[in-house]
Amino acid sequence: MKIAVLAGDGIGPEIMAEALRVLEAVGKQCGHRFELVEGLVGGAAYERFEKHFPAETEEICRSCDAILFGTVGGPVDQAKLPKWHQCERNSILAIRQAFGFFANFRPVQVYPGLVDASPLRREIIGKGVDLLVVRELMGDVYFGRRGTEVRDGKRIAFDIAEYTEDQIRAIAVSGFEAARKRRKHVTSVDKANVLDTSKLWRAVVHEVHQDYRDIELVDMLVDNCAMQIVRSPSQFDVILTSNLFGDILSDSAAVLPGSLGLLASASFNSAGFGLYEPPSGSAPDIVGQEKANPVGQILSAAMLLRHTFKLEREADLIEAAVRSALEAGARTFDLANGGPALTTKQMTDAIISALPGK
Repeated sequence: MKIAVLAGDGIGPEIMAEALRVLEAVGKQCGHRFELVEGLVGGAAYERFEKHFPAETEEICRSCDAILFGTVGGPVDQAKLPKWHQCERNSILAIRQAFGFFANFRPVQVYPGLVDASPLRREIIGKGVDLLVVRELMGDVYFGRRGTEVRDGKRIAFDIAEYTEDQIRAIAVSGFEAARKRRKHVTSVDKANVLDTSKLWRAVVHEVHQDYRDIELVDMLVDNCAMQIVRSPSQFDVILTSNLFGDILSDSAAVLPGSLGLLASASFNSAGFGLYEPPSGSAPDIVGQEKANPVGQILSAAMLLRHTFKLEREADLIEAAVRSALEAGARTFDLANGGPALTTKQMTDAIISALPGK
């Protein structure tokens, strides 16, 4: 079981080290050995190769069974320096294009012990939140034609959103397949009352639904969905949506648990090859302070075990340990609300100690 480890920048190396500790602990407990191959990405790669996603790193990824990714990006006030200029775009979008990662899975759960950490009222969040955003990654305005030009002495800018029916069909299949393993409910989010891309989206999703009649399908306009995520998040199981809408809605849903540091994500191509990463960002302001929350990186490693290596029990062990540690009161800086906080390493210690069977 060979894993490409791309720790990246900022807190990436710190939280990656903790995730690898958890993988090692679970491996020893269950009799597995993981071969880890480290590669450079983001600003760390630029320092050596003057590229954010060099060919050397791509080759490492291609030689492995999966990619465990950290974070990329630097301080905002240094964004124009060559090392950091368009770092996220040149790293993350380049990897997506290189491997054809078209489907992003972003699970969002609110742990019972953290209900009061959510910005929503207890009577809303207390109903429970367990949703999965399935976002298309290879179409929409991110990959369409774009530009800025001058017409009649005035600057104009444009970003072309485009989808093919094959792109929509592929992500719809991913969404329905995911729902079959959950509560069998899909909310397809679009703007079909205005946009032609959304009209095609809705038509193709309904065509694919004919092969998944056991799944309940509901259409929802994106503006309404944004409201419902805040008003009544417990209604959602799988949210299936486009690249732009998914980018916005997944970050909106991400605040429900109380911290971005608790979240994991995975991206897949048509062959099932996956990249696993926390969506929390590089947080350069807390680098080296032992304040980073490693949970998202650890849960991303659990997703890797489940989806790439089909190690359901081992993934369950990690997720159960995270839940137990949080319910026992383990809190990092982002969750402590001014109270006692564990360091990054101490949080991982608590999770490893909580592994069932330890």
